[in-house]
Amino acid sequence: MTAKATPTLEDFLCGARTFLEDACGGRAASRANSGKSRYALFSGSTDEEIASAVDYQRAAFDAGYGWITGPLEFGGGGLPVSYERAFAVLEREFTIPSKGPLSVSLGMVAPTLAQFGSDDAKRRWLRALRRADAIGCQLFSEPAAGSDLAAVRARAVASGDGQTWTLNGQKVWTSGAHYSDIGIALTRTSDGPRHRNLTAFVVDMSTPGVDVRPLRQITGAADFNEVFLEDVHVPDAFRLGDIGQGWSVAIAMLMYERGAIGGSSSGGSGLFRMDDLAAWIVDLGREEDPGVIEAFARVYSGVTSAKSMRARADRNLKANGVPGPEMSLGKLALTANLQALSNLVSVVLGPKLVGDTGLPQSYAWSELVLSVPGMRIGGGTDEIHRNTVAERSLGLPKDKSSRT
Repeated sequence: MTAKATPTLEDFLCGARTFLEDACGGRAASRANSGKSRYALFSGSTDEEIASAVDYQRAAFDAGYGWITGPLEFGGGGLPVSYERAFAVLEREFTIPSKGPLSVSLGMVAPTLAQFGSDDAKRRWLRALRRADAIGCQLFSEPAAGSDLAAVRARAVASGDGQTWTLNGQKVWTSGAHYSDIGIALTRTSDGPRHRNLTAFVVDMSTPGVDVRPLRQITGAADFNEVFLEDVHVPDAFRLGDIGQGWSVAIAMLMYERGAIGGSSSGGSGLFRMDDLAAWIVDLGREEDPGVIEAFARVYSGVTSAKSMRARADRNLKANGVPGPEMSLGKLALTANLQALSNLVSVVLGPKLVGDTGLPQSYAWSELVLSVPGMRIGGGTDEIHRNTVAERSLGLPKDKSSRT
């Protein structure tokens, strides 16, 4: 493929601004008085929200901004990561659809497929994922294998000629499975040591034998699912990595997950627009309350420190090519910052948090407050992430196994 000249960053951003103005109809106004009806972490994306996210991603991809750093052969821009960061900063000036419905697909499934997929699998799915022509999910957790993923029981058995695998088992807590086209499944392909007999596959969710059942949450939404695999046939070309080396694929995907989640803790999520939060507090006349000031300071300091950690993690990613254990710090920062934000809105609103009084966003935060505890579990528990940092970054000894 013929290489194209790299535009200057100034020219790139000029074109990006034109695209965003056309796609979004102008700059974003402050959200402090926008009357947003709900803030939630596990909100259950509506069909309209999914469609809006897909339409925006397709427009961005076709304009050259949907995969800025990706290889040219798969439709990427082939540009340095600094261009991607600059676009992300510019994008925050505009009102764009929520990327939540595509967060797993773009932040976890696509990079894992790019790293471990066969040429056939990458040709079939990679461009489609990045353009949102296909959406991916993560088929990892099971009823008896949550944080301890090495305990998965879903089985994959090879055919006599090794060209096809048959999958059987149950997955649970799968975000977005009900609207996904493919899923990356972690399976057991032989008996023996737990970490050495796992293999990962790309599963076409339309394959006969795939049964998706939504799970209702405390917030009333149903964004998570159970997924049952019954005699699901998968071609060997859709295997990720070598047979028995699925644990390496799983670890890489979890690091991509933690990197994607960690980006939210440093301001990548609209929840942490500090100027808008400050304007909202002033609008309610709560800016002189000592409790509010202290709670706001905790959120501000947490987000500021998370930005520094994220910048360091990005430098390591650029140097090493794959995410490392420092991504766990981003997930820990996110849960801490979300708890601080939950505390802030609770102090600001008081009893108005659970009743719609007509004040700006009075009831809008209740779902978030209910959702925050779940973030200490989803994407790996805080304890798992602390162990990862302690053992893989700080070189501390591993916990002694409690198994007999």
